[in-house]
Amino acid sequence: MPALPVSTPLSPPARRAVTAAFLGWMLDGMDAMLYAFALPSIAAEFRLGGVAAGSLAAMTLLSAALGGVLFGWLADRIGRARALLFSVLLYALCTAGTATAASLPAFLAWRLFLGLGLGGEWAAGAILVAESVPSERRGRALGWVQSGWAVGYALAALLSTVVLSRWGWRMLFLFGASPALLALWIRLRVPEPAAWQALRPTDAARSSGAAAVPGLWALLRPPLHRRVFLATLLSGVLMCAYWGLFTWIPSYLATPRTAGGPGLSSVRALSFLLPMQAGAFLGYVAFGWLADIYGRRPVFSGYVLAAALAVPLFVGGAGSPTALWVLAPILGFAGHGYFSVFGVLVAELFPAAIRGSAGGFCYNVGKALSAVSPPLVGFLAERLGLGAALALLSTLYLLGALLIWALPETRGEALS
Repeated sequence: MPALPVSTPLSPPARRAVTAAFLGWMLDGMDAMLYAFALPSIAAEFRLGGVAAGSLAAMTLLSAALGGVLFGWLADRIGRARALLFSVLLYALCTAGTATAASLPAFLAWRLFLGLGLGGEWAAGAILVAESVPSERRGRALGWVQSGWAVGYALAALLSTVVLSRWGWRMLFLFGASPALLALWIRLRVPEPAAWQALRPTDAARSSGAAAVPGLWALLRPPLHRRVFLATLLSGVLMCAYWGLFTWIPSYLATPRTAGGPGLSSVRALSFLLPMQAGAFLGYVAFGWLADIYGRRPVFSGYVLAAALAVPLFVGGAGSPTALWVLAPILGFAGHGYFSVFGVLVAELFPAAIRGSAGGFCYNVGKALSAVSPPLVGFLAERLGLGAALALLSTLYLLGALLIWALPETRGEALS
């Protein structure tokens, strides 16, 4: 059995980098999932059908993809911590701005600008952590950062339960201004990693092996283009599965029994969503530990194969509260934990000069591809039922389990 490498203690700057990225991703997850919980109320106010409601989520995903590419590029030029700061500030202010939307076009405009910050936070934060911690702890550190999403999801569920029934969805989005305080702390306490400080943006093309090509264009040319294509495709497949599934799960839990759902109230649904996110938290953290011992690829494959099995079991067990209690944390563990691979794998696949651009591109172009998933699930739900539409997403998890083996194993890779 492989042994876990002896760990190098984290320096104070590294601990602050991990903390900043964790809190940023936690609040990112909270702001993103507020929409999923508020979706029935928003759809009712603006008179939206299933496809239109899913399309609003898709537009946010598209803008998040653009934001991830943009802030990844900025992270290579102005620094990882600075790019993280600006992304957090942007999505915090725009989430609060969503509460002021008096019309559907205004709502969509706020969501589009919000998406830029949501996508940018991951692009900057993951690279900041990857370059700040020792290689033997990189998987665990990024697994811990990724677990912030589960905490944010749970916060969104709690806020929705308390706020929606009393004050409505607009007050819910006002809480999205809270991440602005994190931006101030990042500005004062989080330094740039040494790998970025040692590399000036004017050296980026030469260090990447594409001297005459700007950073983003270097990703589409040899020798990096194959890795970029495969990492982006892997991201797209798994993003389609994730956003198609977890955008609609709150609505599925509220679907009446006559329509094939559990017919749960918002309070009753929370009793299953919180265990699901507890499972997700453990899944993220465990992935980092396991990937540092056994490697990125085998652990990733195990997770997504488990997710492929858990989705239809969860949908099929919706009529039994006992089955939901058992399956919710399992689905949370397997259906979220594999995301921990993206930050560590992308950081280890690409050189420092374009690491931010590569991470932002691969992860967020994949997110752009996933924009088809929420409306597609809405379309299929109107014809097959929401439960059947969600169960079909298992095929994407199976495809992801195969795709990961087309990329190299990067465990123990030193970052320049």
